[in-house]
Amino acid sequence: MMMRFKDYISITEGRYPMWLKVTTAGLVMKVRTLQQQIDQSKDAVAQNKLIAQQNNLLSYITGLGIAVSSSDRALLNRLKSGMLGKRK
Repeated sequence: MMMRFKDYISITEGRYPMWLKVTTAGLVMKVRTLQQQIDQSKDAVAQNKLIAQQNNLLSYITGLGIAVSSSDRALLNRLKSGMLGKRK
């Protein structure tokens, strides 16, 4: 049976809030930037600090993936507030 366009538009499966899409894209861009800095750095101490920052961002991305896939609103809100509080 063919689905009507109106019914197709109303499907909510697989849709995520805009803040989540933007936040994830921003985190991915930061991770890639940090990777470039790690690759260019010759100092081991500086590399370790950059890797620590990168791991922190990756933990947020992983947490968002778990929260979204489990539909856990409390975890999603906690991650959202944690990311907003960490901005510099």
